[in-house]
Amino acid sequence: QQHILTNISTMGFLRSMLVLVPAAMSAVDAFTPIAPTTRYSTSLDAKAEIQFVKGLEEKVVPDVKLTRARDGSSGTATFNFNNPNVFDASTASEGEITGMFLVDEEGELVTTDVNARFLNGKPQNIECMLVMKSPSEWDRFMRFMERYGEANGLGFTKAG
Repeated sequence: QQHILTNISTMGFLRSMLVLVPAAMSAVDAFTPIAPTTRYSTSLDAKAEIQFVKGLEEKVVPDVKLTRARDGSSGTATFNFNNPNVFDASTASEGEITGMFLVDEEGELVTTDVNARFLNGKPQNIECMLVMKSPSEWDRFMRFMERYGEANGLGFTKAG
């Protein structure tokens, strides 16, 4: 239980830093893998996951860059997935990409701003942007990222 309290207080501290000292729109905060390697989700009972096809968990962990208005009224999260498994031949029969779905115990956050990048006719990368239009949407996104980051080894880096 001590471990849980430490995580909650640490994430609460990070969230309060974001609320009290929001980054300028030009500054970029980020959730990035702690080790600079290609990472895959390993959690069997993930509390948070990302999907491009409903019901199909994306195993590749993205880099996530955040921007926020100085007054905290809006913000964006840009997700970058290198070689996501949704492009694998084995997942082609699961369905088409209809958006990016951030799914956790609270529900679902959705964006249809999803773009694929191709190299020599083959998909290599997906970039998605989630726009948050209010402080409450930002807070909801941060709760998702706390869960997702904990399950997938993402660390938060404040812009400096």
